[in-house]
Amino acid sequence: MFAGTTMLFAAAAEAAEGAAKHEGGGLPQLNPEHFTGQLFWLVLTFVALMFVMSRIALPRVGDVLNERRDRIKRDLESAARLKDETDAALANYEKALADARSNASGIAKETREKLAAETEAERHRVDAQIAVKLQDAEARISTTKSKAVSAIGEVATETARAVVSKLIGHDVSPEDVKKVLQPAPAE
Repeated sequence: MFAGTTMLFAAAAEAAEGAAKHEGGGLPQLNPEHFTGQLFWLVLTFVALMFVMSRIALPRVGDVLNERRDRIKRDLESAARLKDETDAALANYEKALADARSNASGIAKETREKLAAETEAERHRVDAQIAVKLQDAEARISTTKSKAVSAIGEVATETARAVVSKLIGHDVSPEDVKKVLQPAPAE
């Protein structure tokens, strides 16, 4: 393959040398004899290209640029609308969150007040039960105390009778002992 490519380049070089010898050397574009024809075709080609560009290509490019500008404008308007919707949704979310916090605070306050009222009612109920039990206990203590006081009088009478009997060797009646043990009336 490398040898074939080398042979192809060699043949092209020989053909170029033969053509140069045949025409008399140099590039025909740079020959001053051909300048007027070249300038004519240059102007004609330039005018034709300008006509084609101004009538066909440039309006299409202008349409593409206008469409692009319109698309960018629509995209910016859509982005602004979406941003406004997002801001509104965020504001609604913030409001809902604040309402939920307020509602939760109110529920917590109601629960605290309800529990405090229940606790207070329970305390009053327990206090009433304690007061009833305390009155019952005081009544039992009073009854027991009065029984004990009356029993003390009887025990004192019996003890005094036993002591007097031992001392004097004679039995004394319980009424006599009670008379002696009774305190004297205050004057």
